[in-house]
Amino acid sequence: MRGLAGLILAGVLVAGLAHAQTPAPAQITVTGEGTVTAAPDMATVNLGVTTTDKMAAAAMQANSTALAAVMERLKAAGIADRDLQTSNLQLTPNWTNPDNGGMAVISGYTASNMLSVRVRDLTILGAVLDAAITDGANTLNGISFGQSDPRPIQDAARQAAVADAMARAKLLTEAAGVKLGRLLSISENAGYGAPMPMMKAADMAESVPVAAGEIGVTASVNMVFELAN
Repeated sequence: MRGLAGLILAGVLVAGLAHAQTPAPAQITVTGEGTVTAAPDMATVNLGVTTTDKMAAAAMQANSTALAAVMERLKAAGIADRDLQTSNLQLTPNWTNPDNGGMAVISGYTASNMLSVRVRDLTILGAVLDAAITDGANTLNGISFGQSDPRPIQDAARQAAVADAMARAKLLTEAAGVKLGRLLSISENAGYGAPMPMMKAADMAESVPVAAGEIGVTASVNMVFELAN
């Protein structure tokens, strides 16, 4: 029995050693990128009202009154309640340094209320901005464009990234004189590219001219292939 056990153990050791000496198949790792552009179908505007007064309560009251008028005008321009959201509300003291070098004192208060406005119909974007400014909005923190349903453009960018990675792998292996084998792994790099710069302008409703242009989404993938013999 001991002799048989020894033979079996020896066989296992020999097989294991042979397996350990078998070189791992050569591999190639490539990264592919794909960018897809599309016209935006919505915009988000960050605007608001800033007011000042010697009294904190008066500053807040004036601000609330002006912002209520802005919101009513926005609704009249076609903005739904669900597309209006307060994004930042602040009340800060204004400090004044006396000429005699004494301690700073509060000379008044500044109240600010920022509103995030989602515009789902870009044909009224200019009119929306015009209406907000007319009724007291005196702070504008920018406009961003996007897609109401970004999934199709994201998926298209993923497909383009995979095609790019496969094309690169084929080009590199052909240049090296080897054959491309089976796909071993594929992973997507997190994150998407920022929207592309605005490219064309449009005067909307003879109000504030706004450039919608195009937005672009970029996807990136890593793919590992085995090199065939």
